[in-house]
Amino acid sequence: MKRIAVIIVNYRTPALSIACLNALGGSRGAFEDLLAIVVDGGSGDGSAETIARSIEANSQQAWAKSMPLPINGGFGFANNRAMLALSRDGTFPNAIALINPDARVRPGALEALTRLLEREPQAGAVGALLEHEDGRPQASAFHFPSLRGEFCRGARTALVERVLRQPASRIDLDVASEVPWVTGAAVLFRTEALRSVGLFDEGFFLYFEETDLMRRMRQRGWTVWHEPAARVVHEGGAATQLRDPETGRPLAKRLPQYWYEARRRYFVRAGGRAYAIAAGIAWLTGHLVWKLKRTLTGKDDDGPVRGSSDLIKYGLLPSASDMRDGSVAFGVDLFATPAWMRWQS
Repeated sequence: MKRIAVIIVNYRTPALSIACLNALGGSRGAFEDLLAIVVDGGSGDGSAETIARSIEANSQQAWAKSMPLPINGGFGFANNRAMLALSRDGTFPNAIALINPDARVRPGALEALTRLLEREPQAGAVGALLEHEDGRPQASAFHFPSLRGEFCRGARTALVERVLRQPASRIDLDVASEVPWVTGAAVLFRTEALRSVGLFDEGFFLYFEETDLMRRMRQRGWTVWHEPAARVVHEGGAATQLRDPETGRPLAKRLPQYWYEARRRYFVRAGGRAYAIAAGIAWLTGHLVWKLKRTLTGKDDDGPVRGSSDLIKYGLLPSASDMRDGSVAFGVDLFATPAWMRWQS
């Protein structure tokens, strides 16, 4: 599997995107046909021009290119545009890697991901191990969200998790293993799997879109793997500034509206309207346990500000658009606007 493409989605982080691209140069010896596409998601701050100049200045035109988009359609939309473009230029790769701009592949990372896809013919996706510069691991593989998990996430109490036998959302592994889903910050997809399942659901703006895609992959019989031998340095939260990748705790005092909407949409797509409402109620009920714990112990609340009220306002009751499929297949209009944007108009 020598033909792979790498997609980096930039939004107002040109320095990080350039560093991410430069780190890929060491993999060209292993992949003669390596192609990197840096997609700018409508930054509007000169990022696209800065990245294009860097590619030219570093003589990377033979294997890297900039792809500016006119709008900020979200993570899934930007990656989909690059994948759709790849499917049309006659050099469709065997696998497509998505690397966040705040990530840098270590030597051998892409090779390790590729070897796993070659070894496991049913693997539709394989994720790398994210780590800090000093080698400390970050969260990279996870269990799917669930009703029990939402209750425990709201309660944030170890005793509750033990009583309910709820495993931690984060999965830590030392060897390559099949897992429910992996982070989209550094993941390699088999293009055959993407053809059969579809690309990202563009009903999501940001967050939960890779969880949804890998859920759909598993439903179609593909497997998802985590490969700790593929190590990728990740500057935690640099691209989104929302959550610390090591602890999962919010970096922002208040999560944005689109996070709650994406969470709500995920549960609707996974189990329907009633399931999504139940997931919201489960978190709110668990949060009452957390509030009682805080009252009894005086513990500081390090969770997001207005978490309960924002979930009720933005994330509890499904909208009509949540029931609509926003997934994209190869061959659709490359210049179409994202579904979430069309549905709002």
